[in-house]
Amino acid sequence: MRVMVLVKATERSEAGEMPSTELLEAMGRFNEALVGAGVMLAGEGLHPTARGVRVRFDGASRTVFDGPFAETRELVAGYWLWQVRSMEEAIEWVRRCPNPHQGPSEIEIRPVFEADDFGSALTPELRQQDQRLRDATGAA
Repeated sequence: MRVMVLVKATERSEAGEMPSTELLEAMGRFNEALVGAGVMLAGEGLHPTARGVRVRFDGASRTVFDGPFAETRELVAGYWLWQVRSMEEAIEWVRRCPNPHQGPSEIEIRPVFEADDFGSALTPELRQQDQRLRDATGAA
């Protein structure tokens, strides 16, 4: 199963505070362990929302909002995409993760939808299209 592992933002990360050398080294070792175990598919840190935008959809209307965005505890500061055998395995990996921020922080783990999750709504034609896109992008 694939899971998206979301590192939640803090006031410090949203203020643009960069991680220490020690944290970068610890995260590098953790990422090497993930890659060595065949778990990590992708992962990156994200700039603060002050450098981002949101696009709100309402029917045919599209409205663009510039960051920064409120509710820091709901924002994402980084992510990993992992291939694991179970949610329990993902939890065990997160328990081994260095604290991604100075002070209290949170990491959220969410399963990624797989084709079979969509049932009959994903027709054979849509499955073929999905597979072509995966092949073209190298996605898992």
